[in-house]
Amino acid sequence: MLGVIRGMMGLLGGTLRDLAPIILIIAFFQFVVLRQPVHNLADIAVGFLFVILGLTVFIRGLEMALFPLGEALANAFARKGSLFWLLSFGFGLGFGTTVAEPALIAVSEEAARVMSGAGFFAEGEASKALHAQALRYTVAVSVGSSLVIGILRILKGWPIQWIIISGYILVAVLTMIAPKEIVGIAYDSGGVTTSTITVPLVTALGVGLASVIKGRNPMIDGFGLIAFASLMPIIFVLIFGVVISA
Repeated sequence: MLGVIRGMMGLLGGTLRDLAPIILIIAFFQFVVLRQPVHNLADIAVGFLFVILGLTVFIRGLEMALFPLGEALANAFARKGSLFWLLSFGFGLGFGTTVAEPALIAVSEEAARVMSGAGFFAEGEASKALHAQALRYTVAVSVGSSLVIGILRILKGWPIQWIIISGYILVAVLTMIAPKEIVGIAYDSGGVTTSTITVPLVTALGVGLASVIKGRNPMIDGFGLIAFASLMPIIFVLIFGVVISA
């Protein structure tokens, strides 16, 4: 118990050090540049305290649960020796953690509103909700597919640079033929899909697989899944734009 408390105190100090530059920058611009008083200072101070405590507990939770869980699942699937179930788990992990991502839901709804106003489809709340859901599930499927590709890369030992280069060449080609209104949405989709739950689980999965599979180096082969999870949504959403504008 004492060790846990000491560990939490160490994490709390580390979180304070990480947030200190942000606090100093905000304070500098507020008091030196803008020279404006801070309203509700007590509420802001309590809010910062919650942020510090929340980040500390979250980091501790990652160390205690998500990272070990991801590595344990990777080890179990690798030992099971079933490629089908391993790929199914990777797809399900990517799809499930993405489809409920609040940032993706917000972006999908806003994108549907903008596309409706631009005349991509008939206006109306039902139509916008349908297209927002279609965009959301398109991105979720893309993240699941990206993990399938990433797992195959680890298993087969494919060089990551050629996959990434090929992917961005495809992005460049699709950008030229996709509707201009969808391009920015597609590029932003790559960022909103990598959530605080997806990243640690996916990273642990990749490192765990590379650690178990003979001939694989966790440093070389274990990382890169997040890059695929950021790239594939761009491709899928650009294709989505081409399809709905046809």
